[in-house]
Amino acid sequence: MDVKLVMFRNDGQRKDFPVVSSPVTIGRGEGCELRVPLLSVSRRHCQITVENDQVIVKDLGSSNGTFVNNKRVTEQQLRPGDRVVIGPVIFTVQIDGQPEEIRPARTKVRKPAQEAPAAETVGVGQTDEDTGAPVAGEEEVDPIAALEDLVAEALKEEEEEEGDSTASRA
Repeated sequence: MDVKLVMFRNDGQRKDFPVVSSPVTIGRGEGCELRVPLLSVSRRHCQITVENDQVIVKDLGSSNGTFVNNKRVTEQQLRPGDRVVIGPVIFTVQIDGQPEEIRPARTKVRKPAQEAPAAETVGVGQTDEDTGAPVAGEEEVDPIAALEDLVAEALKEEEEEEGDSTASRA
């Protein structure tokens, strides 16, 4: 069974996350197979399991909940095309290539702006109730870019560690 979680960048670029092992834990913690480095995502948010020709999502007691097609769930079987929302991140489930065509889901998150004083900073993803605009003191962040930055940072650290061990042997 070929299972992918599909996400779209703000610019419309598609990013696939294959579920190659089972279970896959999603969260912001370092031990998770799929890390989402955002404070609105719990350290161990949810788990995707592929077993007996079924794909199951299970919430792991997350603070903000796991949603499937706009309904909060504790555990649910996933079907092709289902939308799984983890914090502010939206994944579309693709199973064995179905659905073939996936429409981009709007995936935007916000983080506190660096120049805003802590007292004026508000929670992640809050918007003005009247206008829908980001609340002052926040800027938009692309979650895929945040994930890619995290991977790049880890690779850089690995390269530096390899360089240090090579230099110490010389």
